[in-house]
Amino acid sequence: MNIKEVAKHAKVSTATVSRTINGSDKVSARTAERVRKAIKELNFYPNTHARTLVSGRSRMLGLIISDITNPFFPELVKHFEDQAVQKGLEVIIANTDYKPRRMAECIRRMVERKVDGTAIMTSEADPALLIELTRRNIPTVFMDTGKNSPLSANINIDYEQGIQEGLQHLFSLNHRKIAFISGPLNLQSAQRRLDAFVSGMKARGIKVENEMIEKGDHRIEGGVFAMRNLLRLAEPPTAVMTSNDMTAIGALGTIHDAGLQVPRDVSLIGFDDISFAHLTQPPLTTIRLSRSQLAITALAALERLMRGENEEDVDYTIPTHLVMRGSTRTL
Repeated sequence: MNIKEVAKHAKVSTATVSRTINGSDKVSARTAERVRKAIKELNFYPNTHARTLVSGRSRMLGLIISDITNPFFPELVKHFEDQAVQKGLEVIIANTDYKPRRMAECIRRMVERKVDGTAIMTSEADPALLIELTRRNIPTVFMDTGKNSPLSANINIDYEQGIQEGLQHLFSLNHRKIAFISGPLNLQSAQRRLDAFVSGMKARGIKVENEMIEKGDHRIEGGVFAMRNLLRLAEPPTAVMTSNDMTAIGALGTIHDAGLQVPRDVSLIGFDDISFAHLTQPPLTTIRLSRSQLAITALAALERLMRGENEEDVDYTIPTHLVMRGSTRTL
């Protein structure tokens, strides 16, 4: 099977088939659809390497995430890939496991595969590691860590909004002894969530004691260990906020193992609203960060950079909102 047979089947020239495969805007939507139908009917597989050589574009995007075992990220990958496939783009996925050294390897992979652009949806991106992307003129979209430039765009997450909504909810339920389990504080996103909690408590007239802040690792195990420490305090907290839902799930299990109940003894709030947060017992009150909105925004920003549009004055901000379920109650 070759391109000439596809052209004959679709009743177009080989040049039109080639333009369609390469995503050229010189082919009408109706003709492009006819070519794609012929490709599907003939089970034709374009030579992507040859396409890259001819067009200078791989039509591949890189997507770098932190932790493939955290449901937040597979959901983000799905939404990003869904958007990319609709536009005829392929996605190469890399996982850093929250390690800067792994980040360097991920970036190397993207350069070697000659991606047309990269979305770095993790906050452990060391600027020093990104020099190679800049040197290769690879458009890049960051989450929380980069800055807007002719070759990059940064998507800000409004952690403050969700954290303040969570605190206001707990205060309305008469909680004042509130603890926080953070993520790894070398991550800018984790630090920003903790900062929002501390400033929110201060704004409400409460100084947060050091014992009320535990460091987790954004995984279930970190939530387990952190919650054990909080329960050992002479005066344990009546409510706990966490940096993500995986941490909250670990804390939930620890509270149960201690013979206590959520929310009767401890109210609990997560962050992210992963797909099964509503399936815990009780269903988890959490702060929603929309993966679909994040993925759509990241891909749109990346496409604009790839077209050479100036993004320096564009503000990309993703809001966060409290979702109330059964893990919080009046003190």
